[in-house]
Amino acid sequence: MANKPKPRSRQLSVYLYIPNIIGYIRILLNCYAFARCFSSKRLFAVLYFLSFVCDALDGWCARKFNQASTFGAVLDMVTDRISTACLLVILSQVYRPSLVFLSLLALDIASHWLQMYSTFLVGKASHKDVKDSSSWLFKLYYGNRMFMGFCCVACEVLYITLFLIAKNHTENLMAVIVTTLKQGSPLSFLVALSLLGCSIKQVINFIQMKTAADACVLYDTEKKQKP
Repeated sequence: MANKPKPRSRQLSVYLYIPNIIGYIRILLNCYAFARCFSSKRLFAVLYFLSFVCDALDGWCARKFNQASTFGAVLDMVTDRISTACLLVILSQVYRPSLVFLSLLALDIASHWLQMYSTFLVGKASHKDVKDSSSWLFKLYYGNRMFMGFCCVACEVLYITLFLIAKNHTENLMAVIVTTLKQGSPLSFLVALSLLGCSIKQVINFIQMKTAADACVLYDTEKKQKP
């Protein structure tokens, strides 16, 4: 009779899943990118966007090699949230009013944390399972990979572009955006398109936060009604 693999070996194998290894590489890329963000903006942009591309790659590998895991899902989301949060903090130091980016940071973390918590609370397998949501936009976001990809890429492209075009640490956000849009250049089109996708993403973040909060409240209500 063959020996069964020890729990320790099975645990180690999950850490070494291909998508999880890609996740570790993303962390290293982000650490180096942010270490060089002010000394070399272009290098930062390349490394940060490469890490973002790896986010799609690890998902593909998880499906391709049947290596989806709870640890990988959490690692992926934590990496996403921390990298975006760091970039928003940097933008809050470059642009005025800084509260715009700090508010986006708070909304991003709150909506995703509540969504993850409510998912496990109600026993769902994935935070992307939103079939019971009453919002068509929310269901479209998690049900259509192309639409989700557009919104997510638009956000990151907008943030990176704003960082690249900032000339000093006291830029007026609205003035920079308006001036860029008025240029009528490819950059103007890129900013306009990414601004649209980013705006939709923030609406979805708000819907996600409200939906997740409702799920938590419903759980509490049903729990109290049980004898």
